[in-house]
Amino acid sequence: MTIIEAHHMKHSIKEKTLFSIEHLAMQAKDRIGLVGKNGSGKTTLLHLLAGNMQPEQGTIQIDTTVALLPQLKEKREQKSGGEVTQAYLVEALKKQAGLLLADEPTTNLDTAHIEWLEKQLSHWQGAFIIVSHDRHFLDALCEQIWEIDEESLHIYTGNYSAYREQKDKAIEKQRQDYLHYQQKKEQLERAIEKKEQKAQRATKTPKGKIGSPEENLKGAKPYFAKKQKKMQKTSKALETRLENLEKVEKVKETPPVKMALPHQDRLQQKIILRIEDVEGKVPGKQLWEKANLHIKGGDKVGIIGPNGAGKTTFVQKIMQGEAGITLNPSVKIGYFKQDLSTLDPEKSILENVKETSKQDETLIRTVLARLHFYRDDVFKPVHVLSGGERVKVAFAKLFVSDINMLILDEPTNYLDIEAVEALEGLLQSYEGTVLLVSHDRQFIENIAAKIIEINNQELTFFHGTIQQFHEEPAEKEAQSDSTEQQLMIIETKITETLSKLSMEPSDELDQEFQKLLQQKRVLLNQQQE
Repeated sequence: MTIIEAHHMKHSIKEKTLFSIEHLAMQAKDRIGLVGKNGSGKTTLLHLLAGNMQPEQGTIQIDTTVALLPQLKEKREQKSGGEVTQAYLVEALKKQAGLLLADEPTTNLDTAHIEWLEKQLSHWQGAFIIVSHDRHFLDALCEQIWEIDEESLHIYTGNYSAYREQKDKAIEKQRQDYLHYQQKKEQLERAIEKKEQKAQRATKTPKGKIGSPEENLKGAKPYFAKKQKKMQKTSKALETRLENLEKVEKVKETPPVKMALPHQDRLQQKIILRIEDVEGKVPGKQLWEKANLHIKGGDKVGIIGPNGAGKTTFVQKIMQGEAGITLNPSVKIGYFKQDLSTLDPEKSILENVKETSKQDETLIRTVLARLHFYRDDVFKPVHVLSGGERVKVAFAKLFVSDINMLILDEPTNYLDIEAVEALEGLLQSYEGTVLLVSHDRQFIENIAAKIIEINNQELTFFHGTIQQFHEEPAEKEAQSDSTEQQLMIIETKITETLSKLSMEPSDELDQEFQKLLQQKRVLLNQQQE
């Protein structure tokens, strides 16, 4: 049963065409993910399908009840962003409408609440369209992907991963088609050049001795003129074929980003951050008990946990260098929390990003291109950019600054999927250290090789990806992790004690050394059990 049908639909904002859709239809049980760049018209399309707006051209017929969960949610007194989103979700789900239109429904939700929402929507009796940058969420729920691109709507069967696979295949086909086009073009150009050279030679007087038969041959001149004309005609036909050759655009390849980071060689795989007996406390609340861990140069660590567990508190303790936290003096931290105050709205994108960077302009422009600011885009003043674009500029400015450790607090909020994937690519190639707070499970999985979870007043440090973390039994995780943390601390203390013994031997230091060795043996035995 068709619940929505649109014909010849076109819509523009401020003289800019967002999309032109000849025909669109939805069935009663459709599960659709809507994707596209920031500013492509995703939110506008939802409002049109909800009946809140009329298209500039065309018609929309709606034959069901509709519930719209807006992207921008009004703040409610004494409620966090996550609590506001939850309240909107509950109201929308209660309506049991035939069509649910959800614009970024996971914004400010922690993992537990995202999984709750997934469960609710998996049992939804009607149809839905979801706009989300959470690829895991789209994979779990959607059976179709609608993409707004270049003012058109493209429909793909399957979830987000299936859509990406189809897109990747299309890109590879374009790459092969481009190679074939280049080969054919060069082949025709060479053929034209050869024909033109032969045509020129055909008009020249034949070389030979005076009195030779060639000179006395009657009709030689008309013969060569005719031959030249024939060759020119062939050359013209080849030129026509070249002109009519269907042009194939070259695939935009992402250039590698290789940055010179301060002190990177001496920090790589060396312990740069030690946390010893650090607990999380805020007035009236214990966030986590005393915890120990260390981080090495080049580590990429995902920090996860429910809202209010203490993730931001943990990051702030590191930034403030609280008691029990030791940071290598060569470490230079850059902290990102979508704070756009670092940008001067009157200056250009390029001027803003160069302001705090020691990298050359070529590399800076490469980074900006990876974030989809191409060519003259970099000269746009920041004040004309959308919110999502400003976030990308703020990240680029931090990324190329004179730092070697990034601490990122929810960097993917308000970014479209294309921007999230571009951000992923930059972080994957980054040789510095990354601490990453995020509820985006796919983002964490694609970047982090170690996990810190803060939950139920415990801080757990796990060597492995988020997928491996969730696959391990909880008790085994905690026990293995705790033992490994203690071993790391003891190893560090053994090294320090040995260093002191070599400089100033004493019985007291020797006893301490033997005690540490015994503790190490006990922990190694526990690890083998």
